[in-house]
Amino acid sequence: MTRRETPAPVRLGRIGYLNVLPIYHPLETKAVDNDFVVESGPPARLNTIMEAGGLDLSACSSIEYARRPERYLLVPDLAIGSCGPVQSVLLLSRVPLDRASKILVSAQTHTSAALLRLMLATRFGLRPAFETGDIRSRLAAGEPPQAFLAIGDEALRLRRLPDYPYALDLGSEWNAWTGLPFIFGVWIVRREAAAQLGPRMDQAVRTLLAAKAHGAARLPDYALLGEAQGILDAPSLRSYFRGLVYDLGPEEQEGLRAFYAKLAEAGAIPAAPRLEFYQLRDVVAA
Repeated sequence: MTRRETPAPVRLGRIGYLNVLPIYHPLETKAVDNDFVVESGPPARLNTIMEAGGLDLSACSSIEYARRPERYLLVPDLAIGSCGPVQSVLLLSRVPLDRASKILVSAQTHTSAALLRLMLATRFGLRPAFETGDIRSRLAAGEPPQAFLAIGDEALRLRRLPDYPYALDLGSEWNAWTGLPFIFGVWIVRREAAAQLGPRMDQAVRTLLAAKAHGAARLPDYALLGEAQGILDAPSLRSYFRGLVYDLGPEEQEGLRAFYAKLAEAGAIPAAPRLEFYQLRDVVAA
């Protein structure tokens, strides 16, 4: 008798930032049962792995979908963004922002860097030079940049630096500009993986959405977990989580389309892509 092979688990990408803790902690603790193999990293690294076919389903930069929409499908009603201050995507400067001549940008970010360039040029008429590097290394070496873009947990830790009194919260500024939420990250399915995995991808997407529902109902708990990690105190983290958007409903989709349209107008992408979603199959009762 031939032994039946166990299907390989779905490979899931996880952004290594505190803001997705409510999505992934339920999976990691098995509060929501799953058999994912999880790969964690900054958005830019996950973008690269996903593009190379090393993941089946992943959180990724929203601009990654815009660059390769023919390869991906969006997970329905799951995103990471804000409708107002995001607190963890910040331009910090030692001089007034209209006098900043060079901005340090982390290689870990794609969407936030694209949004910053777009916003400075289109909204403010500013075209500073950009350089790629690591802010913590520069500060430790005594070579502080004139201005830098901080994202994720690093932004939460560095946002009160006394030498950088001038700040621009990109989520807040986008909302003031457009009146819409800004979606920094989405979850995507590789089209090829969806075709190969069939019902197993359905189960994976449903599990991910169940984790979102579980985490969204327990946000104060994640503030305490974040405090234990030494990032910020619990009250500050409760404020942080309350300001985040985890949905990809009609208003969030409008914000995402507006971002893509502005990128296309600026020549940053060839055209604004249509939002195409992974279609869950109907569950048939036994």
